[in-house]
Amino acid sequence: MNSPIRTRPSQARPSPSRRTGALRAAVLGLLSVALTVAVSELVAAVGHWTGVLGPAASPVYSLGTSVIDISPGWLVEWAKENLGAPGDKIFLGVGIGVVSLLFGAGVGVIAAFRWRLAMTSTAVLGVAAGSAVLARTESSPVDLLGLVIGLAAGIAFLHLAFRQPDGRAPSPTTSSAARGAAAAPAAPDGTRRRFVQLVGLGTFGALVVGGLSRLVPSDAAVTASRAQVVLPPVAGRAGTSTSRASSTTAPSTTEPSTTAPSTTAPSTTAPSTTALPRSTSSAIASATPTSTIDAATFDTVKGLSSYVTPNDAFYRIDTAFDVPQIPSADWSLKIHGLVDTPMEITYEQLLQMDQTAAMVTLTCVSNPRGGDLVGNALWQGVRISDVLAMAGTNGGADCVLSTDKQGWTCSTPLVALTDARDALLAIGMNGEPLPVEHGFPVRMVVPGLYGYVSATKWVIDLEVTKFSEVMAYWTGLGWSERGPIKLSSRIDVPGDQASAGAVTVAGVAWAQHTGVDAVQIQTDDGSGWGAWQDCELSRPVSLDTWVQWRTTWQASPGTYKLRCRAIDRFGNAQIAVDSDVLPDGATGYHQITVAVTA
Repeated sequence: MNSPIRTRPSQARPSPSRRTGALRAAVLGLLSVALTVAVSELVAAVGHWTGVLGPAASPVYSLGTSVIDISPGWLVEWAKENLGAPGDKIFLGVGIGVVSLLFGAGVGVIAAFRWRLAMTSTAVLGVAAGSAVLARTESSPVDLLGLVIGLAAGIAFLHLAFRQPDGRAPSPTTSSAARGAAAAPAAPDGTRRRFVQLVGLGTFGALVVGGLSRLVPSDAAVTASRAQVVLPPVAGRAGTSTSRASSTTAPSTTEPSTTAPSTTAPSTTAPSTTALPRSTSSAIASATPTSTIDAATFDTVKGLSSYVTPNDAFYRIDTAFDVPQIPSADWSLKIHGLVDTPMEITYEQLLQMDQTAAMVTLTCVSNPRGGDLVGNALWQGVRISDVLAMAGTNGGADCVLSTDKQGWTCSTPLVALTDARDALLAIGMNGEPLPVEHGFPVRMVVPGLYGYVSATKWVIDLEVTKFSEVMAYWTGLGWSERGPIKLSSRIDVPGDQASAGAVTVAGVAWAQHTGVDAVQIQTDDGSGWGAWQDCELSRPVSLDTWVQWRTTWQASPGTYKLRCRAIDRFGNAQIAVDSDVLPDGATGYHQITVAVTA
């Protein structure tokens, strides 16, 4: 006699109604989190607008900033290279939103069967978000207000969704029989109409409240503050002239000759800097920069980067999840550490100090060969050496640790802030007050150093210290300690196609605070690299800026490779060996492929 087939409970398929109930519960839980975030953001926005709450009151902002703080270096670098700014911040925000909504869906399913466990899970989310809020350097306990009100709204929605048919609160636990029932757990009264009503209520509430939070003019005070700034006139010294820059110590002990540049391709086996003869094809302008550019440029070359990068086209790399909003009246700079006189400077006091204007090219250490994370602008501000002189450095200090409004840190060699270069506390960019996304009201600009060790935006603190006693953000992620910019060049034109005949090849090259003396290109038609060909250089304002270069290439039909290299004013050629950006900047020649048609 055959035995009846028995199926284990774990092998039994959930009934369609049970699966539908779980799905409904997940949707309602998701909406509860959406409502929590929307209400929290609205309260935070209104509170920040009225001055009651700080920017950290926004859970999304605080969570995003905290995620950036704890992210491994490889992930941050991947985001910079592949997403850029603000794409990396948008990606992070979307990621946080997706994870939060999935968490809410899970809470909804749990709430249908285990109310207390669902409330415990909600408390865990609240603690995590609250910890992120309090972790911000600019936060205070009152900034938790938005999160608390938001959580209350989300829990109230859950209570409404999962209450008993008679209106009682959800039971702490549900019996096994009830858990196996076919009734939809997300709507205990078993009606589809009620579920639709709850979804409509939650969706409408989250969208309306969230939309209102976006309408609150959180940047109104900063916009008004920036509009009122009138940059003071630049008096006395202005910019880096050849006389000042010429005192720079040569990075090579090889005495450069005065013969023409070599046409022999450099070796690709050793990464060391190659000393080459100097070219006489360029001259550094002796005129100091003003609000108009006193330099010969090749801006008429179509496709070539303009000598001065417009503010809205200037690259932006930072860890700010949301751009800090600091009215100038609220800004001050604390200077302390190994100084004789700790002090604090206000924005108004900074405006009263001697102003310097300097054309400086900034470069990100993450800029790959041929990359666009480099730009040139006219900066105005107060020399950092003047400010440090007022405080008086002492005690064998060799470093200044700068901190921005959000707590990001940067360590800069003290010598780079106190020597002849125009290291600035900048308040202006290309003749107007700093754009907010580029550091308004005040940022640092230091010629010759990659931005991660020098270009602190929204700077509020300078600590004179020692490298042995501090660890800045990026150095803690494996980047080198001091970050001098490497001699580099880039081809901007032509593109990947050209017509036979005279083809313009042009680009930019930079060796900030050293100066570029020559740029050369080399072509390969498939039979090997030819001789190096000298290019014509633009006349830069100072040694702290890039140069534009151009030449004419007589091209025949075919497919070619082109590459470029720069030579600095001490005769040192750009490093030929390819290396990645980590830990101290990329090396190697930028190379393109061009198909030439008849």
